[in-house]
Amino acid sequence: MNSTDANRSLTTAERALARWMLENGPPEARAFLEQLNEAEVTPWRCPCGCASINFQIKGRPATPPGVHILGDYLCGPLDAPAGAFIFESGGVLGGIEVYSLGSDAPSALPRPPLRPFG
Repeated sequence: MNSTDANRSLTTAERALARWMLENGPPEARAFLEQLNEAEVTPWRCPCGCASINFQIKGRPATPPGVHILGDYLCGPLDAPAGAFIFESGGVLGGIEVYSLGSDAPSALPRPPLRPFG
């Protein structure tokens, strides 16, 4: 069994979120839109139970360790905000991370539009 056999296609909502994050991030983020067309979601799940997902880009090696943020946003209600960022490593689109800002990390990915961080 190939290590990519357990991967799945992005859902419509996941693809829309990733596209929105790349299109609304810094100019360098747009360069990763082409990779998004070849992205799959790996079976990895964060041990904290959050909705973060990792990507595998068809035809490319696994994303190397490390994170370079391509767009960082706020999501959730104003009284209990959370964060979400899309990242790359070694020139390969890596995934979407959601995180807590004082409450539980989101158990579902946010829907765009998100709010700018800072």
